[in-house]
Amino acid sequence: MSVLEISGLRAGIAEREILKGIDLTVSSGEVHAVMGPNGSGKSTLAHVLMGRPGYEVRAGSARLDGQELLGLPTWRRAHAGLFLAMQYPVEVPGVSLEDALEETFVARGGGRGQVAELLQVEAERIGFRRQLLTRPLNVEFSGGEKKFNETLQLGVLRPRFAVLDEIDSGLDIDALRAVSRRIEAATSESDLGVLAITHYSRILHELRPDVVHVLSQGRIVVSGGPELAQELERTGYAAYGALEAPTEHAEAPPLLEDPFADPLA
Repeated sequence: MSVLEISGLRAGIAEREILKGIDLTVSSGEVHAVMGPNGSGKSTLAHVLMGRPGYEVRAGSARLDGQELLGLPTWRRAHAGLFLAMQYPVEVPGVSLEDALEETFVARGGGRGQVAELLQVEAERIGFRRQLLTRPLNVEFSGGEKKFNETLQLGVLRPRFAVLDEIDSGLDIDALRAVSRRIEAATSESDLGVLAITHYSRILHELRPDVVHVLSQGRIVVSGGPELAQELERTGYAAYGALEAPTEHAEAPPLLEDPFADPLA
């Protein structure tokens, strides 16, 4: 069994602390949902875990099966088994999804020529148009198509843990169902552990959470079972400090051409 353990994580940008002590443990096959109001630190948590430049880690640790991830370049975190489905997937002109994933397979010690068949299987499984597989990665894709692309990558790469940063945004009802069911299936087929960051509970109707956490003002203020998501749908976040001024988007790290570039390269 694999374990992603976040302990005492504090991080921010410039002089602003956004995450103020996050403690969270996700095991293989589990789905943990992180919900909360705008500006609570949800996307910051995803970026810090995956190593986006511009964020300063001030304390704490994030370990995957005992290996410290903080301080590693993004590609090493991915190699360790961590996957991020980005809220705003980047466009990569001139590089197809198949080319990108084939290079990933080679970097992990696999052989060439394995990816094409896997992509066809995954595309059929979630109802993704095959002609999009050979187009430049995410270029001129709709928001929903980009999220399908992220799900395809997840299915082919079979990471140990996936951080889903609002993968439900941009998806219509049918697409949301297809994406959620594929990720849910991965939790049993490959023991995928999931940290699903979302505003709304609709994705959790198909991607069934074991634990729901409410993140507010940089802290996890309450955790519970699936019924907590249903409560939030009825009551909103006001009881958890949602009316305070947002912290996450008041400032943002400078945009980079490659937001996950190796800062040591």
